[in-house]
Amino acid sequence: MTRIAILTLITFLGFSIGMPHQLASELASTASDTEAAHWPEWRGPYRSGMARGDAPTTWSDTKNIKWKTEIPGRGFSTPVIWGDKVFLTTAVQTGKTPEPTPTPAPAQSAGAPTPGAPTAGGQTPGRGGRQGGPGGGAGANIEHKFQLMCLDRKTGKVIWQKTARVAVPHEGYHRTYGSFASNSPITDGKYLYVNFGSRGIYCYDLNGKLIWEKDLGVQMRMRLQFGEGAAPALDKDRIFLTFDQESGSFFVVLDKRTGKELWRAERDEPSSWSTPLVLEHNGRGQVIVAATKKVRSYDVKTGKLIWECAGLGSNVISAPVYQDGVVFVMSGHRDPKLMAIKLGKEGDLSGTDAVLWSQTRGLSYTLSPVLHEGKMYVVTDSGQVSSFNVATGEPYYHQVRLPKPYNFKASPVGANGKLYLASEEGDVIVLTLGEKFEVVATNTLEDQIFIASPVIADGHLFLRSQNWLYCISGA
Repeated sequence: MTRIAILTLITFLGFSIGMPHQLASELASTASDTEAAHWPEWRGPYRSGMARGDAPTTWSDTKNIKWKTEIPGRGFSTPVIWGDKVFLTTAVQTGKTPEPTPTPAPAQSAGAPTPGAPTAGGQTPGRGGRQGGPGGGAGANIEHKFQLMCLDRKTGKVIWQKTARVAVPHEGYHRTYGSFASNSPITDGKYLYVNFGSRGIYCYDLNGKLIWEKDLGVQMRMRLQFGEGAAPALDKDRIFLTFDQESGSFFVVLDKRTGKELWRAERDEPSSWSTPLVLEHNGRGQVIVAATKKVRSYDVKTGKLIWECAGLGSNVISAPVYQDGVVFVMSGHRDPKLMAIKLGKEGDLSGTDAVLWSQTRGLSYTLSPVLHEGKMYVVTDSGQVSSFNVATGEPYYHQVRLPKPYNFKASPVGANGKLYLASEEGDVIVLTLGEKFEVVATNTLEDQIFIASPVIADGHLFLRSQNWLYCISGA
């Protein structure tokens, strides 16, 4: 088969699985490159959790570890890869704590506790008189360096490290699962786009040169101070960013070349963390944003609302996926729901036949699904696994528990017939993709916790734990 035929076939296959036109073309243009080892954004090259090529099946602390590199600070963003470079973000405390601004104490009777004062254990009472527990608020009012790192994909050596900003965060994050560097970066192969949310948006070239920066002038107020974390989306010359918070929510689109704001949509939404999905349907580009009150689709050029649909529950985190003219959106907190929404109509689609099917059981709260060959793989935070037929919504298997109890915050990824689940307990469980539940392998890295999602590129598996980045090889 000629090179032209190969590129044409790849482009056609990209369209057939619902890949956006621009992305399919970019993949085709690099298909002949033997070093086409790219994982350009959080959910991979197809925006579905699937990788190109294969990945290792077995490893341990003493087997198949090609390299591991210690990462300073705290960050749960998933790395991205382009060629021989791995990029990730982190936030490092400087050791400086600003002097608190004194406020007058309210008058009170002798012996009464100060309102809002920490209780025993140093936590502020929460709703219903309960303690704050492992919720939000960690890390606030401490100066941090917000950093971008570039590592050599083959050796793990740090090539360069840039500080985008030094700032004192106004609000904290979830004590266990949050960080000030949870928004994953994204690259188009020429530039790298980094979203530090309330600390600004930054564009670098792949050698670490700052091209532009944008301060949107927002100090986000997230639910229960759980922290920020929505990754951006990228398409053609635009970068798409969601700022859903407790009040003043908006969606903004920037020119990726300059950082200039192209349009903004005010949103009546509480906090959400879902990554937007950009696609083209019937020749019209649209960006889909999942959230609590409505799933909404905006025209990518103008910001005009194309359609909206109610039905998801609260605290929406899972990223939408797309195939054959249908968008799949999911929530897993209160009133969980997975919905299949057929594109083509405009206006309010709530309760109409545009919603092809829905599911309410066995859904993810924080994990995004993997979509592959007409099947959607969903993993709950407590380790139940389901495989759904995306045409009907019926499960091939449903809420199957793994061999032992696990907890998950990292989203699954797939490669070459295998599904990879990285747990909080340091195990990565490998399952078979398909209609039957089957455990292929369970691999353990001692004393590690995985919150960032796995990454697969050039036949290698990359795992970011709380302190380390691992490269795992099958050889």
